Amino acid sequence: MKIIYPILLIIGLPILLLAQSRREVDTTLHMDFEKYDPPSTLVVPEHIVTSAKFPFIDVHSHHWRMAEQDLGQLTREMDSLNMGIVVNLSGRGGKALKDIMDHVNASPHKNRIAVFTNINLRSIDDPDWLESTLKQLEYDVNAGACGLKIYKSQGMSNTDNAGNRIAINDKRIDPIWAKCGELGIPVIIHSADPKSFWDPHDENNERWLELKLRPNRKREADNPASWETIIAEQHDIFKKHPKTTFINAHMGWYANDLGQLAKLLDEMPNMYVGIGAVIAELGRQPRFAKRFFEKYQDRVLFGKDAYHPEEYHTYFRVLETADEYFPYYKRYHAFWRMYGLDLSDNVLEKLYFRNALKIIPGLDKSLFPK
Repeated sequence: MKIIYPILLIIGLPILLLAQSRREVDTTLHMDFEKYDPPSTLVVPEHIVTSAKFPFIDVHSHHWRMAEQDLGQLTREMDSLNMGIVVNLSGRGGKALKDIMDHVNASPHKNRIAVFTNINLRSIDDPDWLESTLKQLEYDVNAGACGLKIYKSQGMSNTDNAGNRIAINDKRIDPIWAKCGELGIPVIIHSADPKSFWDPHDENNERWLELKLRPNRKREADNPASWETIIAEQHDIFKKHPKTTFINAHMGWYANDLGQLAKLLDEMPNMYVGIGAVIAELGRQPRFAKRFFEKYQDRVLFGKDAYHPEEYHTYFRVLETADEYFPYYKRYHAFWRMYGLDLSDNVLEKLYFRNALKIIPGLDKSLFPK
């Protein structure tokens, strides 16, 4: 027995070490996809842009507590980015909007902030819904609102008294769109989400990682309706109300298909598009996107959506530089690398401020170059 133990030790130790080595190798080979994000070894010129080349208007921002917000701090952050005006789309309407406007108007920075109002569609069955909503719009515009924001829930999750989804092109809402045209205010509308949210959650879905990390974003083919149905409802109101100006948020979720978006812009001259939350789509097709911006330079607006000052730097870099192969700041939105579009000054000026000044009433034009 004394001889057997050393022999077993001599035989077993290498096997044990080999098994341990294999386990270490296997762990590396089976690393989770979301953890694999190696820094690039590519060495190319880099131009980090922390302030826009021209003062700009962010037409798509959200500030939920603006009635109490430190507007001095906000404008200092805006100054660091060269943001001339921020448009808060979360005005809510009625007394909430009046409270915001009172706070803004009492500030020395009141010309740096614009506010859009919101309406309620959940009570669309109420007998006085239309009359009260039209009155609210007039009240809000008189209080200082310069546009109307429609959230994606108003066309997806909002239901009537019978539990049916309220389509955004419900005929009962038509007078609201017409009223916005009469008042001369634009409507910025977010409909649906990226089409990939409706596609199977498998190896063929570019948003696989996002849907794994944010499973509540996954939609079934008919939940609450197909992507195509919701988008068609949105386009229907654009066509039915040519005297009203619409801003299609997130480039209408066609930033990954600029050819189709171009056709839609040609069909609907009252539709503008905002680039909020889709800069990663533009940055992966720099040559095609640059041609699109050149052709439709009068129809595209700068917007970002969520307000995080440091994230604007990526937008500036994509729009202003010719940098190559740099990352987006949210890997679960875009695991690919991006490239700069190197837009001309003329296109940048229209994107950054001229187009917004053209369609949003009441903005202080003196903040921007003539």
